[in-house]
Amino acid sequence: PMKKIVDPQRIEDKSFKIIEGLLADLNLPKEQKEVVKRVIHATVDLDYARGLIFHPCAIEAGLAALRTGKNIVTDVNMVKVGIRREILSGFGGAVACLINDQEVVQSSSQSGYTRAAISMRKAHQLMDGGIVAIGNAPTALFEVCDLVRKGKARPALIIGVPVGFVGAAESKKELITLPVPFITNQGGKGGSSVAVAIVNALLKMTEVKGE
Repeated sequence: PMKKIVDPQRIEDKSFKIIEGLLADLNLPKEQKEVVKRVIHATVDLDYARGLIFHPCAIEAGLAALRTGKNIVTDVNMVKVGIRREILSGFGGAVACLINDQEVVQSSSQSGYTRAAISMRKAHQLMDGGIVAIGNAPTALFEVCDLVRKGKARPALIIGVPVGFVGAAESKKELITLPVPFITNQGGKGGSSVAVAIVNALLKMTEVKGE
């Protein structure tokens, strides 16, 4: 019978060895490859190897935001809880998710707009110089794009990987036209676990590459 591996560190190490083998011929800058590896580790989906799209300054902008203690704003709590906050708080940063904020909930039921979109509007100042990580709601990504275009939000990096059949692909197309660093993908794939994996890959890099 196959010997079970139960030690968590060994499981993770073995997973990454397998992923590295599968990505051996992927010609990407080292830091982008680290992000791709974490996303594949989280999803077991090799399409992300060629599917993730990085703005040329994305990694640099994200690392600078993390190291200077800027905020991470997320669309849903599932993204918020997955982020390795012990590394983030070491730099003085915090994660904000306003989807259950009372004003946001009220405004959503009155206006008919999604809570995710309204939460982005309310959090626009928290984004300044920070990271926006959207893993669920295309409406949140559309709203952030709109806020950036209007000069109301100035994030250093937008991680836009909302999931779904309605609006997800379109919101990502909108994102890549912005004059702001981004990490995204094409199509409807994505999700909270993808957004979390990208943020945590960046947080891990801050530990390795201390200035």
